Amino acid sequence: MRILIIEDEAALRQQVVERLGREGYTVDASSDGQEGLYLASEYPQDLAVVDLGLPGMPGLEIIRTLRTKGHTLPILILTARGKWEEKVTGLEAGADDYLVKPFHMEELLARIKALLRRAGGNGQEALRFGPLTLDSGSQQVSLNGSVLELTAFEYRLLDYLVRHRDKVVSKSELGDYLYPHDDERDSNVLEVLIGRLRRKLDPAGRLKPIETLRGRGYRFTLTPA
Repeated sequence: MRILIIEDEAALRQQVVERLGREGYTVDASSDGQEGLYLASEYPQDLAVVDLGLPGMPGLEIIRTLRTKGHTLPILILTARGKWEEKVTGLEAGADDYLVKPFHMEELLARIKALLRRAGGNGQEALRFGPLTLDSGSQQVSLNGSVLELTAFEYRLLDYLVRHRDKVVSKSELGDYLYPHDDERDSNVLEVLIGRLRRKLDPAGRLKPIETLRGRGYRFTLTPA
């Protein structure tokens, strides 16, 4: 999953980026409100963590702008302001939750996971597709009860296909999601990852969970159990 951090405190921003990276998330980060709004608007983010006191554009204005444009991604406010009125203002602007500085990193992670679960449409962490189970809480995938050894990148790829299983996902869309905005992309790498993921998910060649539609993209084919 891909998370955007808009925070102007350099040390805190770096700490959050590094921790989320270790947790397996793809992370974009900005210290400026206007740049942050651009990243939130132009790239497929799963969640945004937004500080209220930002240069360039205040956090509240970022939130209001995103909601006005119809963006529904979960937004978590980071703020040093402890007054309840300001928290309410943030939530009324369209934020989904808030966290007051200073905070423990474990609490931030817990809030993020809860928002991502809620955005998935239900409170359950595990999705089952016959013998295949995807657990968003532990970020593990099991086949017939045995945990598969997926890399963080492979997990993110599978998770995106599963969450968009009602449509064909193009290579460019997957690239926008999987790679940070300033990374070079190579479609050959994506094809290799898809092939490797298929072999791990379906070693016997019976499930065929990922379909390739030539010239269009990929589609996750299994239905929930």
